[in-house]
Order: sequence, then structure tokens, then C-alpha cells
Amino acid sequence: MAIASADPSADATPLRPPAGASGADGERRRTRRRGRAEADVRADQVAPFRPAILGIRGGTTAVSVALTSQAFADGDVAVVAWCLVVVAYNVFRIVRPVRYVDDTASLFRVLAEVAFHTIAVAATGYWDSPFIFALITAVMVAGFARGFAFALRVSISACLAIGLPFLLQEGSSVENVRLTAQWTVELMMVALIAGYARRVTGEADRAHSLALDRLGRLADANTLLYSLHRVAQSLPASLDMEDVLDTTMGRLRDLFAFDAAVVLVLDETDESWVVARWDGPRPAPSYRTSELPAPLVEALAARHPIMIGELLHAGGGVSAEMVSGLYSALPAREATVGLIALEHRRAGHFELRDQELLNGFVEPAALAIDNARWFARLRTVGADEERTRIARDLHDRIGQSLAYLAFELDRIVKADAHGKAVTTQLERLRNDVRGVIGEVRDTLYDLRTDVTDSKDMAATLQEFLDRVGSRSELSVKLDLDATGRLPLLQERELWRIAQEAVTNVERHAHASRVTVTWRTDGARALLLVADDGVGFPSERAGRLDSYGIVGMRERAASIGASLDIAGTAGQGTVVRCEVRPA
Repeated sequence: MAIASADPSADATPLRPPAGASGADGERRRTRRRGRAEADVRADQVAPFRPAILGIRGGTTAVSVALTSQAFADGDVAVVAWCLVVVAYNVFRIVRPVRYVDDTASLFRVLAEVAFHTIAVAATGYWDSPFIFALITAVMVAGFARGFAFALRVSISACLAIGLPFLLQEGSSVENVRLTAQWTVELMMVALIAGYARRVTGEADRAHSLALDRLGRLADANTLLYSLHRVAQSLPASLDMEDVLDTTMGRLRDLFAFDAAVVLVLDETDESWVVARWDGPRPAPSYRTSELPAPLVEALAARHPIMIGELLHAGGGVSAEMVSGLYSALPAREATVGLIALEHRRAGHFELRDQELLNGFVEPAALAIDNARWFARLRTVGADEERTRIARDLHDRIGQSLAYLAFELDRIVKADAHGKAVTTQLERLRNDVRGVIGEVRDTLYDLRTDVTDSKDMAATLQEFLDRVGSRSELSVKLDLDATGRLPLLQERELWRIAQEAVTNVERHAHASRVTVTWRTDGARALLLVADDGVGFPSERAGRLDSYGIVGMRERAASIGASLDIAGTAGQGTVVRCEVRPA
């Protein structure tokens, strides 16, 4: 995976967060709450029909009272008493409607309502009863509650309970049969209509539920894409471990609602899991694998997010205060670089969507952490390389000069002990000390010299070669043709290659002349360092045991450049480094 060195702000316009900077997560949470509220309503099978039931119940109750008016006038105590009971019951059911949640108690309430009205009708004149219309409401409630088949069975049972005694009574006639058949058909039609309405409404509810689910998934996908875009932007922007961990924790806060979060990073030196970031109760500083909470061990083995609804049953989480959790490993390049634990005080807080969201988040987060770890290692290696190069410079130049001064001082001390004049020798030693000081100054200056945004390769080379010419007997020449600039990283590596090549000429080539050629148009570049020194046999050109040449080859490889070193014994050496467009 190539990692650009440019600022990501220069890339294409970033995705906008949905519904405001952090609105997607809020919208997703609101959609879930609406879904849960509607699920609670749908648990009551009759709830969607409640307005229709209340209207019909009120109407049939009013009709029953109107039909009972003659009984009030005639003083029919039985009918009047039944009227009071039926009206009281229906008023109660208007205030507190029948609920059906598919359990035995609900079934009993529906059957009891049908039985109550059937008894009222049978006790007050059968099909001539003023309460026959109230029975229609009871049959309709049965149809809304359990559908076609149940409503038909209930209506037929009610018709049999009313019709058979009505037909078997003394003086029964064809008119009674017609009346029984008429009300039986009417009640069955009511049952069928109620059952059909229940089916249509159920299908509409399912379609609505699917639409809400799709909406929630789209919100999750939008949020995840935005988060992954932000994480991807952070990869080239920062390879510092602290920045990457801060970014990871910030995105977790944006994506999930939790009471505690922990990000653990694997320390490969002792195979422990170090708590790099946390939010909420403070965890232990580090864990051995055997000390990890059971959910983290399970996530480590599964290498995909694990959701625990009740931590007490799973052996507990990272924090003893938490009740539910979401856990995942951070897999990168066939290894696990860390672990994530999200926990909440409420049981069953995390949902399948949270698990899917975390599953999409962990891979880019793991890559970011792994890249930061490798960059830290490379930075350490680079620092070691620079320390070695500085030590070599000090040994080759300053160390040898200081050793020479020590020998000279010993010789002068011995000469003074034998009574010889040492003034001239001290004068020469003073000049030698000045020379060593100059070498120290030049070495430190060379170490500090570098290519910058304001100082290009040509200016850096010119400054360096001027110093080489002033401190040595070399004739230096710089051939420039620069119409553009390479990326800063490439120019810096090329500068170090040129510095190494010229320093080798100055110290080892016994040359009288060195020519440095630098040509670039901003897309390609050519660096040549040629001398007229002793050279070396072609079979030894660029031998791998030469520290300086190894360093030059590594620098060239790091920027995708080619390096060629050609030398002929007695005719000098040419170092050629070329950068070509990708």
C-alpha cells in the first residue's frame, strides 16, 4: 500500500458528513427509537384498528340504547338491566380498549367479549334483541385480533348459540329461519371484512418496517463510508502513532454510543496488550493474553466483532460496571495489532447494526495503526543509520586528526625533556589544531546542510561544493540544468547521495577534479558525480561490502531511483543516479 507524503487536503473534496457533522449517527439512533416504538405498538395486534373499533363500538352502543327505548317505556326490567350492563361494558372498553398480544390472557379477553354479547343477545330476544349490533363489534375485534379463520369460527359459534335456541323455540317459522340465515351471513361478512383488513394492514406494516430497516441500513452505510473516508484521509496525513490513536478514538465516539471504550495495542517485545486509549472508567495499564477479559479473548480468536448482551453471563468485560459490550480484534497484514472494547451500562444496548458498523471500521483503523508502527520502526532505523554515518565521519576525519595531535604532543614533550627547542614545533601544532577545528566545523556544517522548501537541490549542491573547494585541493565544477523541482523527499535523498559521492572523492579517490551534474524538469532527474581519481577495477564497482555505496543504494531504492557506479582503474569513477517518471 503506497503512502503519499502530500497533505490530504490537496485531494478531491472530502465527503460531507450526512445531516451535519455528526448527524448520521443521531438520525440512525432516532430511526431505531421510532422502530422500537412502532414495534411496541405492533405487538398489540388490534392497535392499528383502534380508531375504527372505537368509532364502531360507540355507534353500535348508541344504536343499542336507541333500540332499548321501548323496553324503558314498557318497564321491561330484564332488557333495561342488560342495557345498563352492555352500555357500561362498552364505555369501559372505549376508555380502555381491548389489547391482543398473542397470549392466553388476550385470547380470553376477545372470547369473553364475544361470549358476553352473545349471552346478552340470547337473553333479550335472540335475533330480535336490541343488542345484536353490539355483537358486530365483538366479532370485528376477533377478526382484527386473529384474522379470517378465527373470526369465522367465532361468528359461526355465536350464530349457533343464538340461532339454534331461536329456531327450536315454540312457534318457530320460516321467517325465523330467514332471520337466522340473514344474521349469520352478516356476521360472517363482518368477520371476513375484519380479517381482510387485518391482512392488508399487516402487509402495509411489513412494507413500512422494511422501508425503515432499509433507511436505517442506508444511514449506517452513509455513516460508515464517511468514517472510512476520514480514516483513509488520516493515513497519508499522519504516520505518528499518537495522532492515529487519537483519530481512531474520535471516530469511535462519532459512530457509537457507549459508556466505556478501550483501544489496546500489542507490544511485541513482551506479547502484552497495552491500553493506548480509553474513555470512561480507567482500565488496567496492560494485560497479558491470559489476563484479557473473556469477550476480548473470543474476539481475538474469531477475528471479527463479538456482541455480548449480558456480560455477567460471559464472565464480565473490561470494566466491572458495564453490562453489555461490543469487542473486536484489529487485524492487519495477517496479524493482530490491537483490540477494541466498547461497553455500556444497559443490557442489550448494542445491536446487529453496531456490530456490522464496527466490522467495517476495524480494518482501516488496524491498517492505520500498523502503518504508524512500521513508520516508527523505519524512523528508528533511519536514526541509527544517521548515527552510524556521523560516527564514520568523525572517525575518518576528526578521529584521525586528533590521534595525530596526540602523537605530536608526545613527541614535543619528549623533545622538551631532552632540552631541545620546541617553539617551532608548537607553532606547527597550533596550526594543526586550527586545521582540526576547521574540520570539525566543516563536518558539523555538512551534517546540518539539507534541501528544504525554500532551498532547492541546486543551491544546496553549490553551497556544499564551494566548501569542498575551499578546504581541499580539488577543482570542483557544478553543471546545472534545473527547470523544476522534485518532491522534497526525493530531493533530500538525492542530495545525500551526492554528498556521499563527493565526500568519497575528497577522501579516497586522490582526484584533482570532480564534476557534479544536476538536471531535472520536475518529473525526471539525473545526478552525475564524476572524478579523475584512481578509480577501481570494474569487477569491484559498487561492491556490497562498501558502507557508503550500500547507503547510496538504499537511499536510491527508497525513492524509486536507479543507481549505477562505474569505475576504471587509473581513470576515475562515475556515480549515476536517475529518477524516471512512474
